[in-house]
Amino acid sequence: MPRKKRNDNKKFIVVTGGVLSGLGKGVAAATIGNLITKAGLRVIPIKCDGYLNVDPGTMNPVEHGEVFVLDDGGEVDMDFGHYERFLGINCKFNWNLTMGKVYEALRVKERRGDYLGKTVQLIPHVTDHIKEWFYKVADDEKADVVLIEVGGTVGDIENELYIEACRQLKREVGECNILYVHLTYIPIPTNVHEQKSKPTQQSVALLRERGIDPDIIIGRCSEYLDAHIKKKISTFCDVEENGVISGIDVDCVYKMPVIFSDEGINSIIKEKLCIDSGVSPEWKKLVDNLDKLEKTVNIAICGKYTKLEDSYASILEALKHCSANLKTKICVKMIDTEKVGSQADAKKLLEGIDGVIVPGGFGSRGIEGKIQIVQYCREKNIPFLGICLGLQLATVEFARNVCGLKDANTTEVDEKTKNPVIDIMPEQKEVKDKGATMRLGAYPAIMKPGTIIWALYSKQKEVSERHRHRYEVNPEYHEVLQKHGLVFSGMSPDGKLVEFIELPKEKHKYFVGTQAHPELKSKLEKPGPLFYGLVKACVE
Repeated sequence: MPRKKRNDNKKFIVVTGGVLSGLGKGVAAATIGNLITKAGLRVIPIKCDGYLNVDPGTMNPVEHGEVFVLDDGGEVDMDFGHYERFLGINCKFNWNLTMGKVYEALRVKERRGDYLGKTVQLIPHVTDHIKEWFYKVADDEKADVVLIEVGGTVGDIENELYIEACRQLKREVGECNILYVHLTYIPIPTNVHEQKSKPTQQSVALLRERGIDPDIIIGRCSEYLDAHIKKKISTFCDVEENGVISGIDVDCVYKMPVIFSDEGINSIIKEKLCIDSGVSPEWKKLVDNLDKLEKTVNIAICGKYTKLEDSYASILEALKHCSANLKTKICVKMIDTEKVGSQADAKKLLEGIDGVIVPGGFGSRGIEGKIQIVQYCREKNIPFLGICLGLQLATVEFARNVCGLKDANTTEVDEKTKNPVIDIMPEQKEVKDKGATMRLGAYPAIMKPGTIIWALYSKQKEVSERHRHRYEVNPEYHEVLQKHGLVFSGMSPDGKLVEFIELPKEKHKYFVGTQAHPELKSKLEKPGPLFYGLVKACVE
């Protein structure tokens, strides 16, 4: 029985990728959404991932990249960071659809008897479920435009059902309410020094075999696409010539809305969906600042996931936000803390460094190296920011070297330590499952007036940041830590959990830490306060 067509005129934009993975579909989708938000429309993103995990929470950051945490506690793909930063919204967990979620939901429905004895099949039951998910999110969020990114590459087995569901959308929502965008790769072989369209032609052919004719083709390339290659792609892929857009390599993704706009994508969106789009003046001003940087600082990120920069994607983005607002070039050095065994190592690796970030992480690997880094920063008055595990290890270092608790440690590393200044949260001790069982999502903190961090958060009484952890500063050690000069500048509303720490300005120019992940809420127009403070301290 054919599905009844929708008549609410919601607009859908589907973004697919071809040739190879990692081309930046998330940035491309977020860029298109950014341009549309100028018209005052509510744009809601949905990311479709083919993996069978329910979410990426249990995946290794070196393999998958950063896990992005939302206000509601959802652990999602790092593309949601781009959505939030480009669209100015707070995303929700059910906007991330994985095949793990899809199959789990269908299994429950089948066991409950919802299919009335029918054979449950990939088509129509899985594709119908995917479409119903799209429509429910669109309706619940009162979206004007739904931005659907299909993860992976056309031709992958795991995303075939998403692509089929997106194909069916056109018939149900109407041709004038849907726009298909395909991101591909345009190589320039070193032996010929010429842009090549063949991979794009083949990728679009695969997409058309699946019933989708793209309206826009974005060619990712190290150079702007020349007129000849655009015409060739237009001819062989049956797309209007002005629908072939350069997806140029850039040093900063925030330049993409300006580039797409200059490439003429706004006219295609207007023609196809009757939507006005463009770059907001404030966004363009901040992007222009990135080409007018007046100062330079060197900041080290000291962690154990340094083999893949995407492991710390949101931290790097937060620093770019500071760069644009402070007109300061920030040179980032990745330091693998497994290679730090002494203060001499720390001194050597931090030579020429103006500021240090010790980010979050899990497990014992590289822990002692991070503690050596923290000690060097504290003693040598180097601006320091500890995030999550970074706060915990700053507390351990302070307990050892200032409070005199030489064997102080975190029970994550040493369960038998005599001074567990960092310990697992009581409610976590009986947890067996790994996925979605931590302290996740946005939590409030009551700020201590007169502190550095209180001032950075505009002297607000209460602030909220996102969390992702199991361990806390042990309440049994709160008194001794504060007695020796560690300032608890933010606490949970019940006064039991330490959310922010710092050293007074008279003792250190900038030594702060948070149990949260403030990088997750940082945006181009409003950098995360603790990152802003760090860079400002480095400049000064």
